[in-house]
Amino acid sequence: MCSLPPRPGENGRPKDPGAINGGFYKKSADMPAQYPSIVIAVGDIREAMKKLRSRCKVLDEPMEIPGYGLYISFFDTESNRVSMMQPTTM
Repeated sequence: MCSLPPRPGENGRPKDPGAINGGFYKKSADMPAQYPSIVIAVGDIREAMKKLRSRCKVLDEPMEIPGYGLYISFFDTESNRVSMMQPTTM
């Protein structure tokens, strides 16, 4: 699931429209909760969960956030907590 982000342009923004720019903090024992909150929009959250379950630990079932959509969290292959949302409107 994880890959290196594309190198940003001179203004710090992604060079290619639609690309994701960023990364994870290095983990350390003295700051165990230092991590970004990554939320990935998907068209079908249950289908995406099926694909994740073979590689990742999915936490619980989707919960509805009224006015926003269905939300789920999971741990990726490197134990980073990541979330997915199926927006009410896409």
